[in-house]
Amino acid sequence: MDTSTITACLEADHAADLRKAAQRLEGVARHTLIEQSDDLGARIGHRVLLKPENLQLTGSFKIRGAYNKVASLDQDELDRGIVTASAGNHAQGVAFAARSRGAKATIVMPRITPPLKVDATRAYGAEVVLQGEVFDESSDYALGLARDRGMTFVPPFDDYEVVCGQGTIAMEILQDVPDVTDIVVPLGGGGLGAGVALAVKTFKPDVRVIGATPVGSPAWRESLTAGHVVAADQMRTAAEGVAVRRPGDLNYALLSRYMDDLVQVTESDISEMILFMLEKHKLVVEAAGAVSLAALGQLDLQSDVFRSAPGPHVIVPIISGGNIDTVTMGAVIQRGMISRGRIMQFGVELPDVPGQLVKVATVLADLRANVIELNHDQFKSSGHYDNGVLLEVTVETNGPDHITQILDTLRSRGFHVHQNY
Repeated sequence: MDTSTITACLEADHAADLRKAAQRLEGVARHTLIEQSDDLGARIGHRVLLKPENLQLTGSFKIRGAYNKVASLDQDELDRGIVTASAGNHAQGVAFAARSRGAKATIVMPRITPPLKVDATRAYGAEVVLQGEVFDESSDYALGLARDRGMTFVPPFDDYEVVCGQGTIAMEILQDVPDVTDIVVPLGGGGLGAGVALAVKTFKPDVRVIGATPVGSPAWRESLTAGHVVAADQMRTAAEGVAVRRPGDLNYALLSRYMDDLVQVTESDISEMILFMLEKHKLVVEAAGAVSLAALGQLDLQSDVFRSAPGPHVIVPIISGGNIDTVTMGAVIQRGMISRGRIMQFGVELPDVPGQLVKVATVLADLRANVIELNHDQFKSSGHYDNGVLLEVTVETNGPDHITQILDTLRSRGFHVHQNY
């Protein structure tokens, strides 16, 4: 985006534009209801109120910015057809908005996009093109289609109308939580963060806006450190919704001016929050949507702005989306159970004689460890016995202490045992 366009956006009447976006979205985007999380509050020592944008019509906040942008287009722009690039959530928002305005939509998505998001986008009547391994490659292809075919490109995040649409989330938070002190928002391309920060600093500037990114998606951290937009060399995160190599130019200008701080979170913290939300709140949250939740435990550790602010803190993390496929959800649940010590696999070497499996099973039964899977392999034994076998056992456990008890008991009975995970 050129400098003059960014300057014009920065000097616009933000209050009026945000209110116009809110009017356009009436009856389209849901005013998602705040939900208090006593469990998260107890965990971090501050009051936590959730903003569940995963409960939007398309399962994500993206419908706000996409619809506001499409609603701003004139008839000629609609007649030429709409094209965009998206890792999934913006795609559904654009497809929904295009259908509502009678326009044809073509959506370019990375090949890694979960099938759930691809199918949901097609269900809104859009043509889906799978192109590129990451979002940035898909975006380049979509821009090429717009140029070659004369289509109207709807940016997924680096656009003023999109930003204002996302900013309506903050307007709802300020209305519903008048004593909010901190809003935590996940950052990918930055459209959500920029919209939230713009609205907060326009209407209630004392509220802090804290961005959150995965450690494996470092573009925002590197850009803010450098003082200008920097493209990350690589990305390693399962949160594909925020896996953007290069932040938006307009969004960088807005966030560098209005965002108060930035924290980073690990992949394990993200997985833990997906499982936590499922268990404690019965909410399905995708990886990108869990980034802001994972950041809660890092506020006192990483953010000087948060730590030095007088309390009490009333924190609203934005759950940006819930479009996660069942295969990924199953893997996340398993990883979360392992990290909590709820699932454990161990290997035990046994002599190849009858009755050995029963001895191991008896120990597990006595210790109330539920067996999930057994693998009896004669070719993996390391040689403790001349005719040995390796028995690998996956069990459901009650936590780290229970795991220690199981392993210690097996060893005390003379078994050669090691923990795999």
